[in-house]
Amino acid sequence: MTPARGASVVSAVQWSIDACRHPISRLQREIARADRYDLAAALVFAALLALVGFTFIDYAISNDEEVQQHYGELIVAYYLSGLTDQALFHFRNLYLYGGLFDIIAVGLEKLIPLDPYAVRHLFSALTGVGSIAAVWATARAIGGSRAGLLAAVALAVCGTWYGAMFNHTKDIPFAAAMMGALYLLVLIGRELPRPRWRLVMTFGVLCGCALGIRVLGLFLLSSVGLVLVLHAPMGRGFVWRQMLVFAARSTLALLPAFVIAYAIMVAAWPYAALAPLNPLRAMTTFVDFNYPVRTILAGHVYYMADVPRWYVPTYVAIKLTLWLLFGAALAIVFASLPRRFARSTDSLWRKETAVIAFGAFLPPICEAIVDGPAFSGMRHFLFIVPPIAVLAGLGLSGLLLRLESFSRLAVAGAVAFVALGLSWNATTLYRLHPDEYLFYNPLVGGLAGASRSYDTDYWVNTMPEAMADLKHFIDRVERTSGKKKRRYLVAACSERLQFEKEADARLEWTRDFRRADFFVAPTHMNCDRTLNGRVIATVERLDVVIGVVKDRRAVVERSVAGLN
Repeated sequence: MTPARGASVVSAVQWSIDACRHPISRLQREIARADRYDLAAALVFAALLALVGFTFIDYAISNDEEVQQHYGELIVAYYLSGLTDQALFHFRNLYLYGGLFDIIAVGLEKLIPLDPYAVRHLFSALTGVGSIAAVWATARAIGGSRAGLLAAVALAVCGTWYGAMFNHTKDIPFAAAMMGALYLLVLIGRELPRPRWRLVMTFGVLCGCALGIRVLGLFLLSSVGLVLVLHAPMGRGFVWRQMLVFAARSTLALLPAFVIAYAIMVAAWPYAALAPLNPLRAMTTFVDFNYPVRTILAGHVYYMADVPRWYVPTYVAIKLTLWLLFGAALAIVFASLPRRFARSTDSLWRKETAVIAFGAFLPPICEAIVDGPAFSGMRHFLFIVPPIAVLAGLGLSGLLLRLESFSRLAVAGAVAFVALGLSWNATTLYRLHPDEYLFYNPLVGGLAGASRSYDTDYWVNTMPEAMADLKHFIDRVERTSGKKKRRYLVAACSERLQFEKEADARLEWTRDFRRADFFVAPTHMNCDRTLNGRVIATVERLDVVIGVVKDRRAVVERSVAGLN
């Protein structure tokens, strides 16, 4: 043992002894040395995990979850049968999607003693928090710890993201994998053409996870191409040979990541394993989707294939918080400024900001160019929200950095203003709970301005509250009259499973709306106006009615009397 090594071992032993003798003081010193913004971020993540743990049971089953759950079960059955059970390839159009989340959820249900849909909501919410962590890490790596904290908080208090974390069980895990892959790509870009193998392998895993959920993970290939171009040796003395050698070495270094990504994709997406070009076929099929699904934009109802090109950009503009939009715009401005005006934004900052902006805005631009189908607002583009949050953190932190050259008072005022705005967003989410995904920003007048003009409760998340109100109403009626009815027929603007999860033995689902004694519906797409009846309960958020319960017994009696 060399003297230096021996001294380091002795120091380590002495540190351990001191830590055991004085654990609290040691912890205090470590905290004192820690970055204050990192400490604040740690508190944010602790709070998020606590919120998820206490509230994940508050969210209703979404319209898609029953089929997604069954799809996962079919994939598991496919593998357990030795690839002979082909039912999954004939189950609606689900075979065009990867089933990674659903497969894992089916496995977790065997381990966690909860309802399968509660397991899905918990797992989805945790991936959502994981995406916020990836946002924090990415913004921190590019712009420092303050940028990381601002980015994480801005995303956490965005209702479009937070409210979706619990039951958008395809979109949120996909977004988390995409954001994680972007983070790894930023780190890889700094080490090209010889990045560490751990970064490459982890990047491959996250790419595979994204592709194992949605084929739109192929957008990561374009981001890889941009990173290679931005980090290529260009400038004075530039020669094409150097660039070609750099590209070849970088591609060779990244090749294992693509192999890993492909293996995970085909394992989670059996359709992709049937033929090498099937992922591309799936993508072109999505562009041509034409189902009789309706959506609403500025009061106009469209079928999904007929929405205008500005459908997704409009929803992005009105569904994200103003702080996300403002901060992202600042980041793009700072990255675009001439060097003499771009204080503290070096070449690497510009390049990496460009990579994040590319990941955020290329997908909606492509959607607008090809005039593809869309519905449910920006649900299918939730994966662009985390990179926008990274940009917001970079932009807001960059603004504070520039204000520091003026005065401390200006910085203090800006910090207070940003903190107040983010706190207001958090308060709004509290008032919306558990319907945070109904958030709309002031550009459209908030939820009140969006009601009946834009997509609102398309998941029928109001079902538990509405059904609780209906059961209380029936209890009061039966107590007052002294008569009990064995069953009541109930019509609902929802899937049957969503209703039956909340119903008791007295309430029976019916597809025959004319015979329904009661009607439960959200105000989304004016579904509550489908049937007449006396409104006996409403579900409200921010003083806006988002769901109703109607008593139709008198209507049914008059109809029966008329027939007789």
